[in-house]
Amino acid sequence: MKRRRGFIQIAILHLLKEGPMHGYQMMKELENRSGGLYSASAGTVYPALQELMEQEMIGLDSTSDKKTYEIKEKGNTRLEESASRRDGDFWDEWKARWVWQNSDEATELKSAMELWEAEIHKAIKQSRKSPEKTTKLIDFVKEITERLQKENR
Repeated sequence: MKRRRGFIQIAILHLLKEGPMHGYQMMKELENRSGGLYSASAGTVYPALQELMEQEMIGLDSTSDKKTYEIKEKGNTRLEESASRRDGDFWDEWKARWVWQNSDEATELKSAMELWEAEIHKAIKQSRKSPEKTTKLIDFVKEITERLQKENR
């Protein structure tokens, strides 16, 4: 969840760079910019706002009657750092992320991962019975990890 919240935080900073907003406005705008594929929840947005405030990246707009947030200098600095690691436009990446999250491939991958997780837990439980099984499981996990690392280079 922390990683997702980091992506949400960057999105919030991008919105606030455009101008002060209150939480509900941000939630609706995040949904709009995903083409309706992401439905922001208060349980995601408000903790992200709280963390950004604690990190002094955003603050409350003192000129507004509502609880309206605005970006601060530290928030702008974080956006600049984030932009230097990106290949393209943030909002294009934002939408692409949610398109992929809602794809058949993502659904299939999630199912495969859930099955793999259940099987690895069974294997761990079985390996407790024998040092030999533990060694085999460690070797298997290392092998799979190395294969993934090679694929991701």
